[in-house]
Amino acid sequence: MHFGYKCHDWKTSDRSAAQGSRRIARFFRDTRQAFWRPFAQHRSFILQRTKTYLSPTMLSEFSLIDRFFARRATAPSPRLEDAAATPLGIGDDCALIAPPVGHQLAISTDMLVEGRHFFADVDPYALGHKALAVNLSDLAAMGAAPHAFTLALALPRADEAWLQAFSDGLFALAERHDCALVGGDTTSGPLNICITVFGDVPQGAALRRDAARPGDDIWVSGTLGDARAGLGMLQGEWRAPGDAVAADWQRALERPEPRVALGLALRRVAHAALDISDGLAGDLMHILKRSGMRAVVDADAVPCSDAVRALPEAARRQCTLAGGDDYELCFTAPVDARDALAAIATAVKVPLTRIGTIELSGAPAIAWRDASGAPLSLTLQGFDHFHAE
Repeated sequence: MHFGYKCHDWKTSDRSAAQGSRRIARFFRDTRQAFWRPFAQHRSFILQRTKTYLSPTMLSEFSLIDRFFARRATAPSPRLEDAAATPLGIGDDCALIAPPVGHQLAISTDMLVEGRHFFADVDPYALGHKALAVNLSDLAAMGAAPHAFTLALALPRADEAWLQAFSDGLFALAERHDCALVGGDTTSGPLNICITVFGDVPQGAALRRDAARPGDDIWVSGTLGDARAGLGMLQGEWRAPGDAVAADWQRALERPEPRVALGLALRRVAHAALDISDGLAGDLMHILKRSGMRAVVDADAVPCSDAVRALPEAARRQCTLAGGDDYELCFTAPVDARDALAAIATAVKVPLTRIGTIELSGAPAIAWRDASGAPLSLTLQGFDHFHAE
């Protein structure tokens, strides 16, 4: 596995496309021929925004990077008027990044793979948005402010229309959160997107998974289940009750909204936190295991949309408790923080719902209850990349 970003691929250079092509050809022939042979027969990627096959434009690797990514990348702004935080972005072999004085650097990486994380016919604009959103959600869960990111992109072919839409979606979200592209890598292969994001958080203020305390309330933001309902709809498990709901479910699946402002507001208010990417049941267990706690959760208090609530009970439980792809925040906070959390919810315009309590006794586990307090026998687990169908 290659963890070093070959940032020389992102330099502004006057080398010709032909020189670049010869260099890349030699590189793959000499060092990666055996690795890439299984993909030689990989089928061409079909664009979602057209029903006919489009001939690819002859773009070199360097012209692709320059046109769709490097020209749109902007240097991140230094935070807190700290000159030491000013980074060096695209143009050198490495980017240089430093957090402001008194802050820690927060780093997260997520990979999206066609057929595992998204359908082949997904809207490329939505895919560009989601590729960055899932990383920003990790920063939000830690109470970190976004700063910069790198992009590693494998493409079956260089298609201008697809790249334009993908980069539009990517940069629209990046610009909204002042998060600059500072480097990356491109290659040919099955569609794969890997982003590493960099943020900063004041020393000692990060929201960690190991900080839950006995007696803490358990909270979730927004609503859960719409993304899983959208996946079920697209897979034919059920039908949406109308076009408007179908659009909402698909948008929840393909264009999650990272709760960055909420994460920043929860600093020094919440104790433990994470984002819900693999389902509430699995992700809450991460907090419980790291903190050495157990939880009592009211399954009927878990917030969901009216459309998800109208699903059969088994489907509703699956969507809200184990569905995944929600990218809402789950966090614990002391009882005396309830008023502060109500004010935060109003300020960031994100609803917060109290769903349970942290307890010390017993091994890490979740005791599910219904609205009356009666125990529920639920067998739930989060998404697992190596055991999912």
